[in-house]
Amino acid sequence: MTIHNKFKLQNVINASEKMTILGVSRISDSVAAAQKEAGQSFFVMEELTKATGHYLADLIGAENATVLSSASAGIAQSTAAIIGKGDLYHVYHPFTDRITKREIVIPKGHNVDYGTGVQVMVELGGGKVIEAGWANKCTQADVEMEITENTAALLYIKSHHAVQKSILSVSEMVEVAKRNKLPLIVDAAAEEDLKKFYQMGADLVIYSGAKAIEAPSSALLLGKDQFIKWVQLQSKGIGRSMKIGKDNIVGLVTAIEEYVKNGLESKESQENRLQPFIQGLNEIEGIKATEVQDSAGREIYRASVRVSSDRKNALDLIQDLKNGETAVYTREYQANNGIIEFDVRSVSTDELHQIISKIRKIME
Repeated sequence: MTIHNKFKLQNVINASEKMTILGVSRISDSVAAAQKEAGQSFFVMEELTKATGHYLADLIGAENATVLSSASAGIAQSTAAIIGKGDLYHVYHPFTDRITKREIVIPKGHNVDYGTGVQVMVELGGGKVIEAGWANKCTQADVEMEITENTAALLYIKSHHAVQKSILSVSEMVEVAKRNKLPLIVDAAAEEDLKKFYQMGADLVIYSGAKAIEAPSSALLLGKDQFIKWVQLQSKGIGRSMKIGKDNIVGLVTAIEEYVKNGLESKESQENRLQPFIQGLNEIEGIKATEVQDSAGREIYRASVRVSSDRKNALDLIQDLKNGETAVYTREYQANNGIIEFDVRSVSTDELHQIISKIRKIME
């Protein structure tokens, strides 16, 4: 009996991307085997945490690293670590009035809802969000005018969820941080380059393990040694409620080893699967499909589908695709403009044919 049958769940084709609502990504057999070995073994967890962190730091090229339960936990624990600076009283009293330097400055267009709000995670870590600039513009000057004696850190969200237009770059945020002698946290949850932002000068960089890296639920936090040690100390504080198991720690390490060795699916490989899919979609009346690159500039290529029919609009098609024995989930961010995107990286060739067949039946 399959899991779907046992719990009476819909089968799902994930054409939306590696999204939390669908279980993110598929893990490899070797990652699953590493999880099994770790799950059936015992460790002194503090030793495992420190050892795997140093191993990953050496592998990627950073001062130190640690494995956390999620990128969201990375924001909360990084915030708490920088506010507390390793003080044990703070660890056990994270919201104490003794510490007033709690402001986290972030571009206004980065304070987004990615499944929860960025501000929720900052406040969970005891921080106070200070928005810089405007929803559609933030410059270095906009950030610097919000810095006060109570500023603890700067935060940058590198994500397709964040506003892309007229927002300062990561490297420009690094310059502001250095000029003002403040630590910079970069949330790069779904980003693909594990070295780029640390090498730019960010002090802490957060990656979701289950997205580009295709690990089990986890997060990689790279950074300066002192900051990483402060984050690890949070396991005695708010981090206790976000702890990660031994199996997922070892699973992430194995997935990163594979990721560093094999890299990502190439543009050519993605396009080789996209083109027949796009051709099949364009044979359906009321559908116009083209290839597009990820809006945040990542090397991800998708099918963009414009729905133009008197019988169905994009919102109708999205809902109809979710109905039935097998649900198809898509990228819905531009549905109000009549556009749906299909991310094929986690979709098999057979599933691509199923999607075309289902859309044809819906549109007819």
